[in-house]
Amino acid sequence: MGIQLSALHWVYIFFIVLIIGFMVKKRDTTLVCVAGIFILAAIACGSLSLSLIAVFNSFIYAITELLPTILIISVIVAMGKVLSETGINDVMISPFTKLIKTPALAYWVTGIVMLGISLVFWPSPGVALVGAVLLPVALRAGLPALGVAAAMNLFGHGIALSGDFVIQGAPKLTADAAGIPVGDVVSASVPLVIVMGVVTTVVAFILLRRDMKSGKLRVTRTYQPTIERENESRASLLTKNQKGIFAFLIPVLYIFNVILMILLQLTGGDATALIGGTTVFILLLISMVAHKNKGLEKTTSYLIDGFTFGFKVFGPVIPIAAFFYLGDAGFAKIVGDYLPAASSGIVNDLGASLASVVQLSKGFGAITLAGVGAITGLDGSGFSGISLVGSVASVFSAAIGYGVETMTALGQIAAIWVGGGTLIPWALIPAAAICNVDPFELSRRNLIPVVAGLIVTTLVAIIIM
Repeated sequence: MGIQLSALHWVYIFFIVLIIGFMVKKRDTTLVCVAGIFILAAIACGSLSLSLIAVFNSFIYAITELLPTILIISVIVAMGKVLSETGINDVMISPFTKLIKTPALAYWVTGIVMLGISLVFWPSPGVALVGAVLLPVALRAGLPALGVAAAMNLFGHGIALSGDFVIQGAPKLTADAAGIPVGDVVSASVPLVIVMGVVTTVVAFILLRRDMKSGKLRVTRTYQPTIERENESRASLLTKNQKGIFAFLIPVLYIFNVILMILLQLTGGDATALIGGTTVFILLLISMVAHKNKGLEKTTSYLIDGFTFGFKVFGPVIPIAAFFYLGDAGFAKIVGDYLPAASSGIVNDLGASLASVVQLSKGFGAITLAGVGAITGLDGSGFSGISLVGSVASVFSAAIGYGVETMTALGQIAAIWVGGGTLIPWALIPAAAICNVDPFELSRRNLIPVVAGLIVTTLVAIIIM
């Protein structure tokens, strides 16, 4: 038999349902999460002052847990800005432009380069880096701008972001909420990310070829991105030889990072810290060489831009994560030791109780996690709801008895593919803007491939669970 559920458990369930409902209606969930934290604390300790303190402490706890992820993303975005301003990104990607001779090659080369860049730099700066150089080349090769935007979306905001194997921001959020190591989520997500990526990109390419042959899609213009024109005006920051040296040095340093990770068996936070330290070093070096006497001030400016981006992205995530941290070990640290002695955490209690009432199947669990992940992505963030995915996966795995890693990875993939920048129009704006296409049209272009990918990936998850 599961533990006797208390008012805390039922209130927690109520607010989870409420949060999902607000996400479905495309409304912000911050107020709901804060209200949930306050009410849970009030029920637990029965004190107004302690409940107010718990709300603020929950934010501190969430920020503390998320800070390494926020920092690594911030410094990478800062480095991406200096690479763009100095034109080093042009030199780094230019060898790939020689490969693009046909629309098919334009689609796959753009996508693969975007995938590689996004794994290290994250997709948002990756869009600027790749679009500035490869978009004009792809247009000349005959690939419509909508096809370029779709390739960047599916490979960057889809494959790279849903796995997030290098920075590990997404796995960190879901793993914490599920109460399992980050490495377990990463390992479980590898086959699912591969299946999802292959299905979506192949289906998208087939549909793209069909519409190009029918004349529904065609190249109607030449295009020179704003970023490319800006780089032309800043070409004097570095000489051609200096750009070449940095373009060679940066990949070498990151390859060296990967070698060190393997040799020293660095994972999770240590691996992220290694990449972060290397990124800061690259940022400082390029900034000082490019801006000379103004290098000190420009370095700070780049970091401010990076931190602004990082906290802007994770601002909506913090209150949501704060609420879901209450479902696990965070409750005692945020509110206090108010749970029953037999309790192993609100989420685990719910799982144990559910297991004593109904026998869940792995198929039902996988389908539910994919659905919950897709629903949490409806807010257009992709990240704001994946803590919920981890919590639900923990509940279902406790009821089934296994599969927490696979279900967590599946929910994470569904959430990020839907909300991280492939379906929700307002999340498509970066790629749509640089390619000068309608984000709603891009969303419609991605719909069938992403839905097909989610169906196949969910079936594969059921098989391998």
